[in-house]
Amino acid sequence: MRKTTFMMAALSVLTLIAAPRTTPAVTETVQDGTVAAKKQAEIKFDTLRANLGTFTEKESVQKCTFTFTNVGDAPLIINQAFASCGCTVPTYTKDPVKPGESGKIDVTYNGKGKFPGHFSKTITIRSNAKTEIVRLTVEGVMTK
Repeated sequence: MRKTTFMMAALSVLTLIAAPRTTPAVTETVQDGTVAAKKQAEIKFDTLRANLGTFTEKESVQKCTFTFTNVGDAPLIINQAFASCGCTVPTYTKDPVKPGESGKIDVTYNGKGKFPGHFSKTITIRSNAKTEIVRLTVEGVMTK
């Protein structure tokens, strides 16, 4: 009985952690008393994955760019961009991105002193968009 209860509790926690986070639709009452949806930003990336290909340890610093568009109807603000390890550094558009306009996330991977072979790094983007958290992936193969 205790095992079943524990397993159900663990499954519930994992479900909450793994679920994509979105901001609920917000409404506001306009002057005439009707309810209208509040304007909200939405981020759409051209791609969520960048493959840096194969490169040597002598060329250990590699760069790529992720481009996104604000497909919502309010300014988009990137609050935070962080990588899964210190060898990957994202930089991003700090100014609000107006609806219909684009921004970018530049990512630098530095494999110097790292083990050769395949790598896959995750960059987590937090914003004020309807989908608050987006994860990008950078991968490649570094040879000796």
